[in-house]
Amino acid sequence: MTASKSSRARNARIGAQAGAAKGGTAVKNGSGAGARGGSAARGGAGAGGGGANRGGSGANRGGGSTATRDRADRDQARTGAARNGAAARAPRTLEARDEVAERGPAPWLQIATLVLALGGLGVSIYLTIAHFTETALAGCSESGLVNCTKVTTSPESYVFGIPVAVLGLAFFVFAVAIMSPWAWQSARREVHLVRIASMVVGIGFVLYLIYAELFTIGSICLYCTSVHAITFVLFVLTMFAAAAWGLKPGRPWKLTPARQSE
Repeated sequence: MTASKSSRARNARIGAQAGAAKGGTAVKNGSGAGARGGSAARGGAGAGGGGANRGGSGANRGGGSTATRDRADRDQARTGAARNGAAARAPRTLEARDEVAERGPAPWLQIATLVLALGGLGVSIYLTIAHFTETALAGCSESGLVNCTKVTTSPESYVFGIPVAVLGLAFFVFAVAIMSPWAWQSARREVHLVRIASMVVGIGFVLYLIYAELFTIGSICLYCTSVHAITFVLFVLTMFAAAAWGLKPGRPWKLTPARQSE
């Protein structure tokens, strides 16, 4: 009886130990499955996070490319506007350049007035020398209507006590300066006004001398007449220049015409 009980007790203990061992194995297996499940969860989370990161990177790249395209479009728009502005300004620049090139008297008029003034200066110098040396003028008659000596020694050969020859010399010295191409090209309006005023005074004096020769002295002087003719032509050219081109500076005086830029 006692042996049977002890046998049953041992069998119960052995069965309990076997059950406990099986339970521990199950617990271990459950922990491993849980761990593997956690690993799978972490793997899934990592994969999802990586996909999200890649998506974010793609979005960033997309945003960067869009901003770059926008900057390129703005640069192209500014370049096009600059080109259009340059193209719009180009005709105005050419027109202004053409306007400047067409201002002022023509070069031939500038040269012609300078040559005439130099001719009048030469005759005036000769008349002044003849007046003070009291020598006869070469090639001029001494009788009849053409009588240079009678004219140059008459009382009318002085104006306010000054010899007319000296006044003519001073006038043509000024005329050479005011009729030079540099004076024609001056940008100062006063220079052109003084030129016109001097020619008006000069032609008025010439009219007085012609009246004195024809109606007071009764003779004419060929040298004086040549000076009168030069003064009249200078007066006409000056008035023509003022009427045709206005009181504007002339074009640069060059021996060869300037090439027009294409």
